[in-house]
Amino acid sequence: MSAQPLDPRRPSLAERRKSETRMEIARTAARLFAAHGTAEVTADQIAAESGVALRTFYRYARTKEDAVEPMLAAGAQRWLAEIAHLPHLPTPSDFESAAVRSLTLGDSPQDLEITRGLLQAMDSDPALRAIWHRINMEAERDLHRLLVELAGPQSDPIHLRLRAAGAAGAIRVALELWAAANGPAVGEGSPADLVKRCMRDLL
Repeated sequence: MSAQPLDPRRPSLAERRKSETRMEIARTAARLFAAHGTAEVTADQIAAESGVALRTFYRYARTKEDAVEPMLAAGAQRWLAEIAHLPHLPTPSDFESAAVRSLTLGDSPQDLEITRGLLQAMDSDPALRAIWHRINMEAERDLHRLLVELAGPQSDPIHLRLRAAGAAGAIRVALELWAAANGPAVGEGSPADLVKRCMRDLL
């Protein structure tokens, strides 16, 4: 009996373990930064609390601030994956639905609280703001590339750039407002609720 071929889209066990380690480091760094700020936290502390050697830490992050990137970027990656599965250029309703699904089906309550603390700490921490804005800019660029592919070569480049900037900006603003207001995880004032409101006001 022949063995079944491996699904090329499914990550290998080694890749999944690497992803889990990277995310565990990100959670630890985010929790420490939220509590103490980046200036008071060292890479050694993050590595030790993550249960990895410092050498291993630097395999996954160039700097201690970069360590939080996988956690902050996870939501944008889920949202972009939702958009990528559409057979047509997304409408405002498509943008909204994809954003709500990526938020509703994404982070655990614990991860959501860690993200809230990180976004609150960002107000007084330039290093964290730089990471957050870089992640959002990369998400906007990735979204723009997706829109160009979906719209085809005859599309209006200005229109697509503005759509990408508006949609990505709406999510960023919603999350920042939610964190600043200590909003709930679900219901009125939640990330999903605020994303819907921001999308409808903007798009």
